[in-house]
Amino acid sequence: MAVRIVTDSACDISLEEAASLNIKIVPLSIRFGEEEYTDLADISVSEFYQKMEESELLPATAAPSPGAFENAFRKCHEEGASGVVCINLSIALSATGQAAQLAAEGVKDLVDVTCVDSMSITGGLGTIIRKAAEAAENGADVAEIVELVENLRSRTRIIATLDTLDNLKKGGRIGGAAAMLGTMVQIKPCLDLSSGEVVEAGRQRTRKKALNWLREEIANAGDVEAVTIIHGDAPDAQEFLESLADIVPIDQVRVNKLGAVIGTHGGPRVLGLTFLVK
Repeated sequence: MAVRIVTDSACDISLEEAASLNIKIVPLSIRFGEEEYTDLADISVSEFYQKMEESELLPATAAPSPGAFENAFRKCHEEGASGVVCINLSIALSATGQAAQLAAEGVKDLVDVTCVDSMSITGGLGTIIRKAAEAAENGADVAEIVELVENLRSRTRIIATLDTLDNLKKGGRIGGAAAMLGTMVQIKPCLDLSSGEVVEAGRQRTRKKALNWLREEIANAGDVEAVTIIHGDAPDAQEFLESLADIVPIDQVRVNKLGAVIGTHGGPRVLGLTFLVK
């Protein structure tokens, strides 16, 4: 019996890939005013971006209930799991991790569930999840997987430039970037989320300069692996990928459109990088 990996939909791994990796994804919810959608089930990524463009309302997210995690943990037990490692998006950014912990307590007499704060989101969390699932498939026990996750999260970098601060402000996730509010007319904010929180990393006057900042950050990071471009339906994502050709082998770079959860807070045209520092 193998250890199973459970996560949430902020990992931006498709349901198809999750099934192939034997991962269970517990979805968050997306709200546009009074309309609520379960991520991955009620609204696709393309539908989300279309709705965000057309709606006068900025979207908001809600964490899964503890019951949703309990159902996932019970399902893992029914399928023969020897234990479960639940790896969630940064606790500093969402109540999702707390919901998972409550659920773990609720099933403790049934199956051993260990919850780990990834201190990460989107492509960074996705990389951690993929490597944890691979370790589980190869027979790693709970303690070994937790140790792996702790190592990976310490090496994960997430940097991004926003096209607008409106979504981040409305969602209450602006954190250390709050000082940029009120001064951001035509300025492109640069953020570092590597600590699991939103931290201002700079301000650039144009989109071109902001993307150059991203290039410089990865160029100066030393040896890196598991590079992913993350973007909120950004029209220049492919062009940005090609601009990295002298820094990393671009045929090994993932290009991920942000899912609805992180796209809600990043807003349209956000573009960033996640990678592991070796």
